[in-house]
Amino acid sequence: MFQTLLTTLENGIYTITINRPDKLNALNKDVFTDLKTALDEIESNAEIKSVIITGAGPKAFVAGADISEFGGLNKAEAMLLAKRGQDIFARIENSAKPIVAAVNGFALGGGCELAMSCHFRVAAENAKFGQPEVNLGLIPGYGGTQRLVQLIGKGKAMELLMSAHMIDANEAKQLGLVNYVTTAETLLEHTKKILEIINSKAPLAVAGCIKAANAVYDETKDGYALEIEEFGNAFATEDMKEGTTAFLEKRKANFKGK
Repeated sequence: MFQTLLTTLENGIYTITINRPDKLNALNKDVFTDLKTALDEIESNAEIKSVIITGAGPKAFVAGADISEFGGLNKAEAMLLAKRGQDIFARIENSAKPIVAAVNGFALGGGCELAMSCHFRVAAENAKFGQPEVNLGLIPGYGGTQRLVQLIGKGKAMELLMSAHMIDANEAKQLGLVNYVTTAETLLEHTKKILEIINSKAPLAVAGCIKAANAVYDETKDGYALEIEEFGNAFATEDMKEGTTAFLEKRKANFKGK
């Protein structure tokens, strides 16, 4: 089904592994094509409750874009390349199902941008984050200038964007770029445990949280109004009735995503 991805589905958790370890999992056209197909599967497959994105091998999550594909592009073609990447990463960011990056090794350039498009990030101790595009006479093109500012604040983001400085997992955690730092051996296990908890909650309510929280950064939307709407929508769900009834009956709720 995929040329550049390995996928597994276990206990509702769909794990996507970008599988170009000889290229440090660099993003090329085939990876973007496969990610688009995987997102279609995530949206259509009811058995998928949540998603992990990670990289193959011990060295890299995604070490960047495949620079070999940049040669000979003119301005218009470069803009189309950036637009495609942004569109796919926006689909990740706006997915109604939680998508978490499990960052093993280098997450640089497009890899950092991919990780930032996920709903949150868990990093192995050996993870390194950075936007080194200025070393190539470029800037980030897949949303990096926007999401880095959103996640760590303008001052530090400006420094990292302009200096191409890499930060390690612990500094990334201090800055709020990642939620947890684990050993490389326990990275996926730790990430799955978090998603198992999220998967036990009401799926439509989780989707509402994602939608409303994302509205904070969307100037075209009134986040407070959207929250009111999503709050009201929740009252029309069977899950809300089940959740409140289970609470009053002092039992565990059995959510069905309806």
